[in-house]
Amino acid sequence: MPRILPILGLVMALRCGAFAQTPTPALTLTLQDALVRAKAVSQQLLSADIAARIAREDKVQAKAALLPSVNWENGFAYTQPNGTDTGVYVANNGPRVYTNLANVHGDVYAPGKRADYQMAIAAEAIARAKVEIAARGLTAVVVQNFYGMAVAQRHFNNARRSLEEARQFVDITQKQEAGGEAAHSDVVKAQLTLDQRQRDVQEGQLAYDKARIGFAVFLFPDFRQDYTVADDLDLLAPLAALPEIEALAQKNNPDIRAAQSTVTQGTFGIKSARAGYLPTFSVDYFYGLNANQYAVHNESGQSNIGSSVVASLNVPVWTWGAARSRVRQAEFRLEQARNDLSFAQRQLLSNLHSFYLEANVASSQMSSLKHSLDLSEESLKLTLLRYEAGEVTVLEVVDAQTTLFGARNAYDDGLARYRLSLAALQTLTGAF
Repeated sequence: MPRILPILGLVMALRCGAFAQTPTPALTLTLQDALVRAKAVSQQLLSADIAARIAREDKVQAKAALLPSVNWENGFAYTQPNGTDTGVYVANNGPRVYTNLANVHGDVYAPGKRADYQMAIAAEAIARAKVEIAARGLTAVVVQNFYGMAVAQRHFNNARRSLEEARQFVDITQKQEAGGEAAHSDVVKAQLTLDQRQRDVQEGQLAYDKARIGFAVFLFPDFRQDYTVADDLDLLAPLAALPEIEALAQKNNPDIRAAQSTVTQGTFGIKSARAGYLPTFSVDYFYGLNANQYAVHNESGQSNIGSSVVASLNVPVWTWGAARSRVRQAEFRLEQARNDLSFAQRQLLSNLHSFYLEANVASSQMSSLKHSLDLSEESLKLTLLRYEAGEVTVLEVVDAQTTLFGARNAYDDGLARYRLSLAALQTLTGAF
């Protein structure tokens, strides 16, 4: 019996292991993956898209108001009898009136409704432009967080490399001290640098964790952290020429399109307001039953089924200045829209040149930052060799280590700066 128990325990452990779930591997996201996920959960983008769909339905309704409509009218009117054919209310055509009619209504001349339809078209264009504005803004935020996380990961790795170099230098100083070739103060200085590098690693880990946590808000409908990003900072896209970017911005900028559509909407708003001065002409065609008996024929055998046409001309005469006020109000809106368009055009050119200068400088500095990094690595190697030969002090080695640590971070920051400047440009131009 004592031998059987361990065997049974082993069998149960193997069975439990067979049914145990393997841990889910960490999710690695490319920039495109991150953009797709962010667009699926972005509250601002989803709200803008819903607003655009609502604007489209407004356009459909405004267009339908221009077209003839068909209604089926059913009714029954009862009037108290008083011995006459009409009953108490002479406006009625008998004590009982039955209605079963098909009514076709059409506005032959309604300039206000036509202007409202054009305004609805412009409103949809504005809403669609705002969707693109939200999408480009979201792209910029995703790019910023994506490469912020990539740079934080690189800074963390740089801190660990510098920590390992600091440990190696502590080992060198201890050996030099043991051989009588260095003072104990060199070991103390190297140890102080090692302590600082350990703190740098902790700060790097903290910065990376915070970047990952902050980015997760934009990526997942539920809060999760088991993911990382694919570092493509070294894959630099060339910067297009400024005239090409200007042409793209003038052609494909949603802020300008929204401002232009607002001007269009204001123009038709004036026409809609001025329609308050104009008459409207409509026609109604009725076919069916409108009689005192709910029957095809009356008591005399005459038909109760027939047709009728009603034409209406509505001429505005006096509105106590309300129509004029609406026109003035629409003119003010148009004036504001034109001012906004002018400012948007100036703001576009200002941002375009500013962002382009930023991207151009960031691009031109990449070779310089890489050269400084290579020189810093070479300087540390040579300084360590000279220290071991007793030609330099410990301070020069520590300074070389600090310089290399800063050069690595500066190079990675330069890569991210160029990526972010391109993303800022593309908020104005779209992808290029």
